Amino acid sequence: MKTYQYKVQGVDYEVEIVEVEGKIARVNVNGIPFEIEMQKPINAAKHPALAATKRTAAAATAPAPIAPAAAVQSVAVQTHPTQPAAAAGAGTPVKAPLPGTINAINVKVGDTVAVGDVVIVLEAMKMQNNIEAESAGTVTSILVNPGDSVMEGAVMLTIG
Repeated sequence: MKTYQYKVQGVDYEVEIVEVEGKIARVNVNGIPFEIEMQKPINAAKHPALAATKRTAAAATAPAPIAPAAAVQSVAVQTHPTQPAAAAGAGTPVKAPLPGTINAINVKVGDTVAVGDVVIVLEAMKMQNNIEAESAGTVTSILVNPGDSVMEGAVMLTIG
C-alpha cells in the first residue's frame, strides 16, 4: 500500500492506495474509503508497485468483506438511481460547501427550482445543512445518493 500527502485548497489529505484493479482503485482519504475510476488503467511496466498492490493484498490476507455501500463512494459520475441519466455538467453545478454525508435529496431530475430552494440536506459535523439552489432552472443531473460521503467542492447536482 502506498500513502501520499496532498494539500488541496489549503486542506491536507492523506491518500492511501489500498488496491488497484484495471481502471478501479480503492483508496482511503483521511481514513474514509473511496472507490475511484481512473481514466485509463495503470501501466504495470511503469508502476509495478501500484499494479502489484492487488496481488500483495490478496496474498497477505483472505478476501475481506465488501464495505457497506454507505461507506464507499464512487468518484465516477453516477445519477440518482431513480433518475434518468443526464450529462454531468449540463448546467450550473451545486457543490458541497464542506465535507459531509448526504441525508436527503429534495429534488429529482426534471424538477424546476428557484434561487433559494433547498435541494439537498448535507450532514456535516453533526449538523444538518440545507444546500440551496444558487440559480433558477431545471435539475439536469443528480450525482449523489442519500448516504454518500462527499468532499468539499464535490459536484452534487446540476441545474440547467
